[in-house]
Formats: sequence, structure tokens, C-alpha cells
Amino acid sequence: MDKKSHYRVIILGSGAAGLTAAIYAARANLKPLVIEGSQPGGQLTITGSQPGGQLTITTDVENYPGFPKGIMGPDLMEEFKKQAVRFGTETLFGEVTSVNLKQRPFQVTVGKETYTCDTLIIASGATAKLLGIESEMKLMGHGVSACATCDGFFFKDRELVVVGGGDTAMEEATFLTKFATKVTIVHRRDKLRASKIMQDRAEKNPKISFVWDTVVEEVYGDPKAGGVTGVRFKNVKTGKTEDFKCDGLFIAIGHEPNSKLFVGQLELNPSGYILTHDGTKTNISGVFACGDVQDHVYRQAVTAAGTGCMAAIDAERFLEEAGPKVIKLQRLVKIEHGERSENRQGNDFLSDLQLSDAQLRIADPVGRHLQQVLEQRNPPARDRGHVPLPIAHVS
Repeated sequence: MDKKSHYRVIILGSGAAGLTAAIYAARANLKPLVIEGSQPGGQLTITGSQPGGQLTITTDVENYPGFPKGIMGPDLMEEFKKQAVRFGTETLFGEVTSVNLKQRPFQVTVGKETYTCDTLIIASGATAKLLGIESEMKLMGHGVSACATCDGFFFKDRELVVVGGGDTAMEEATFLTKFATKVTIVHRRDKLRASKIMQDRAEKNPKISFVWDTVVEEVYGDPKAGGVTGVRFKNVKTGKTEDFKCDGLFIAIGHEPNSKLFVGQLELNPSGYILTHDGTKTNISGVFACGDVQDHVYRQAVTAAGTGCMAAIDAERFLEEAGPKVIKLQRLVKIEHGERSENRQGNDFLSDLQLSDAQLRIADPVGRHLQQVLEQRNPPARDRGHVPLPIAHVS
């Protein structure tokens, strides 16, 4: 049996957004392919997407509906995956090296293999920026966190440290004071980068204090014996170090969307998040984005799952409404090789398709290439006494 290389839907990412999109796409009989990463627990090296998403490095999840007793993050993602596979989703572990959105069908290169698809759903997520020290990773999910909304509840009546100086750090620290007895914000500079309103809110909170010109150099604790017990501070100006007792460490230095693959192809905001409109649509018809790669506000598993559902429905509707005609246009490009569809001239065949300008724009860049082919093989229509069929392009 020949190995399958073309899919109606390919989904990049296997977190809450990607797997929800897979469930909905599979139930619509679209037989999607989900590309997870190079190996279980590894990463898509270009996108940075963690297979299973950020929940695979989260211990207890207590704010996802349907689990009154809570559930471990990796277990929740495994349930998502089982449900997607049950309905016919294919999964693939591999290193995504490139994505080509400038031709149709779209091309996704995984290692040495190239796969094509009529629609692409990008659910590659965003990666929390971390300190980059070994002890931080060892204690991740055991007192070290990058999400106050997710984990703050577990730190009732505890003393916490928050690293960062921007709006994210101020927001996280303020939120944590609902649970913690004391929150210490550590910043490597002598003034904050946060907006004035966020600074004022944090400075006026009696539970919040600040340590300036300082970085966290080490995290103390044992994941098997209660987690974090403290950190080591280092003053960046004097070089002096100091041990500081705390029960938890929250890293709030921002997130980086896993969108490097799409620079120069999709419209991104200044921070690199994919811009979407009318749901999950991007600036390229047939390409949809969901989850944290396009959401820099909420960044929750439940909101990611919601946009994954939206992306699958958007993809299904695209395939139903525009897909068949786009595929006919793709096939018509074979005229370049001397073929004729139903032994008819290209312009006549296009007229039979009755494509609107909007549908022709969807067909771009196939339409652009087709027009070049027709002009090469047939004399200009104006020389034959009639007006040529317009083929619209995306500017």
C-alpha cells in the first residue's frame, strides 16, 4: 500500500487547540493528520511546539470543565488524543523543517518527507520564556510555574517569588495575592517596564514587595519532597548572592508564539502572534490558526480548545464551499503540460466553473499561475474579439 502524502486537513500541534481541531475535523470525515513533534515529549524544532502542548508540563489541572477532582495535564492531553484517534485522526511524530503556503496544495516538510494539504490548521502554541537554568526545569510543575491563572490556587497561604518587570509580571503577581500571603517581584533592572496603571496597582498592593537589579540564579527544592523551598538571588550590579526562602516561583517574562515557520508568509503582529479575522481565518484562504499561537490574551486550555473547534469548522466550510472549485483550478494548471480538461479550451472551462472574484482570490496563487499558462498557450482574448475572464489576485 502506497504511503499517504496528501490530506484534506493537516494540523500543526497537538495541544488542546490542535487535538480539539482534530476531533472536529475527524468527525466531519476529513481524516486529518496531526503533526506532533520529533518524538514524544520532544519539540517541533522550527515551531517550538511541545507535543501535547503546555499541559504536558503541568501537574494538576483543576480548571478544565468536566473533571471535578482535577486531572494531570499529561493525562488530559492523552484523553484528547485518544478521542481524536478514535474518529480517524492520523498522528505523526517528526521534525517540521518548512511549510510552503505560496502554492496549492500547501506543502509541509517533515524531516525528509513532504506532505500536501488543501487546508492547514496551525495550532503550534506559544512557549513561555523561562530563565534557562537546570533546576527550574527539574521543579517545573512542582513549585515552578509560568501561569498564575493555572496554578495560583495551589499556593494558598504561601510565600511566592515572581520574576519579571512587564505587564505580565504585574498581572501575575497581583492575581497571586488572592492566595499567597506574600509575593516578591524580582526584576533585573531598577525600574519596571510595565504600564503605569499596572505598576501602580502592584505597588499599592500590601502583599507585594520588590527586589531590584536582581536575577534568580538557582531554584532550591526536591520534586519528590514538596517542591520548591527557596531560590538564590544574584545582584547584577554588585554580584552579591543571597538565598531567599519561598514556596513557589512564577516566571512571568513573557511568551514566544511558535510562528517562526510562517514569517514572510502569514500576517503576524509585532510580537509574532498570527493575526486572524472572522474566526480563525488568516490572510491566506484555507489557512487557519487557533490556540496560543494567535491568542496573547487568555492563553488557557479551555479557550485554546474552543478556537480549535472553530478552526476545524472553518476548514470544513472552506472545503465545502470553495474547495472543489479550487481543486479544479489546480488540475487545470496541467494545461501547461499540453493536457486539456475534457478536451476543452482553458477559458471555456473557467467560464463553466462560474467562479466569483472572491473564489478566484481563494484560488490564488493557482489562478496567477493559470493565467500565465493560458496567456502562453492562447492568444490574448482581446485579439479574438471578446473580453478576457478576469482572474483576481491577492495583493
